[in-house]
Amino acid sequence: MRQVRATRYVTPLREGGSLPGVIEADDLGIYVCKFRGAGQGLRVLVAEVVVVGVARLVDVPVPDLVSVDLAPEIGRYEADQEVQDLLNRSLGVNLGVDLLPGAFGYDSSYVPDRELAGRILWLDALCANVDRSWRNPNLLIWRGDLFAIDHGAALYFHHAWPGGGGAPERFAAQPFDVSEHIMGRYAAEAAAQDEDLASRVTAEALQAVVAEVPDEWLEPVPGAETSEALRQRYVDYLLARVASPRAWLPVVESA
Repeated sequence: MRQVRATRYVTPLREGGSLPGVIEADDLGIYVCKFRGAGQGLRVLVAEVVVVGVARLVDVPVPDLVSVDLAPEIGRYEADQEVQDLLNRSLGVNLGVDLLPGAFGYDSSYVPDRELAGRILWLDALCANVDRSWRNPNLLIWRGDLFAIDHGAALYFHHAWPGGGGAPERFAAQPFDVSEHIMGRYAAEAAAQDEDLASRVTAEALQAVVAEVPDEWLEPVPGAETSEALRQRYVDYLLARVASPRAWLPVVESA
């Protein structure tokens, strides 16, 4: 990822529990910053980068990402003690998501392109993203186009790794519940594109995706004590899930 340095903390975004904030950076860009010191931990940031990389492989629009270097002076004059504490816990490399000015949230008044809706559903099923429902769509409409955001709840398997974790085959066999997914009614479109989408998620493509994750976000776990070993573990889990037969593929409901 391209690296920028935060120059000003603008405002917190209190919609989510992790308290992301809007920052200005030395490239004159404005980003939604997701902080390494938030309660969800570094694996949430890893999931964001990995899923965004896979989204690009399957033509799901996503905002650009950068790594954001946060220096001590950013939080020095912050009046909100909660925010100041978060900034102080987050010194070093954080995640920046390009702010899409004027974007608005997805709702039922917007009719998505059916194939794109199917690709979003397929992506979430592959990556086990449980956080795209009508309660929390995590979709933005910007300049007429639909963008997927907020993927930190995906790749749940890595939260078990400190305890040893399970085999990639176990993750591969886990079904995906579409009953509350915001694009659940587009299961037919996901199934129609399945072979094409799966063919794009190759070992080489995934290696390039995980290479974007900063080393310092990769926390050693038993059996994968180095950053390269951890990157390979993500590749192995996703390759196992994308291999045929794909038991998690959303089911087309009969009429």
